[in-house]
Amino acid sequence: MSPRLQALGAAVLCIVIALVAGLAVDSRLDRHWILRGLTLLLALCCAALLLSDQTRRIRQIVTAIGLVMFGLVIPVTQTTWATPPEIDFALAVATDAENAATKDARSAVTVEDVKSAAESRGGAIGSLKTDKSPEVRGATAFPLIVRAKADQGRPWACVSFEHGLDAEVRPC
Repeated sequence: MSPRLQALGAAVLCIVIALVAGLAVDSRLDRHWILRGLTLLLALCCAALLLSDQTRRIRQIVTAIGLVMFGLVIPVTQTTWATPPEIDFALAVATDAENAATKDARSAVTVEDVKSAAESRGGAIGSLKTDKSPEVRGATAFPLIVRAKADQGRPWACVSFEHGLDAEVRPC
């Protein structure tokens, strides 16, 4: 197989991997899109370097390693690490709150919906009240702080509902 055909195949493979990895992450998560775009761009640059006439073997090896890193390793690890346990919990709470609002025929999710969904799953909303920070934050208005365990401080996630029923979950 010719080197140009190999480079073109590598570029197509990088695009497919980037798209599959991007679609594998829940759309309610706002993370990683800039980084995903940059790694795809770098992978395509490495594929373009493979297309160019390269006479030195070391240059081909470095380009191939860059292609593997930016085209495969980074997109796959971003997908794998996109949902730590606190994000999974927040996504489940967001789904439960949305279902509660839909069941009550409301067009928007309220703070109470999120609070009851978190409590029904054994968690809580708002920051944990401690001696160091006696004021509870993120418990009365969006974005809400959602904790997977009621007696645990961090790690936590923030949940917002834009335009009524559209959830956005992010680390905070």
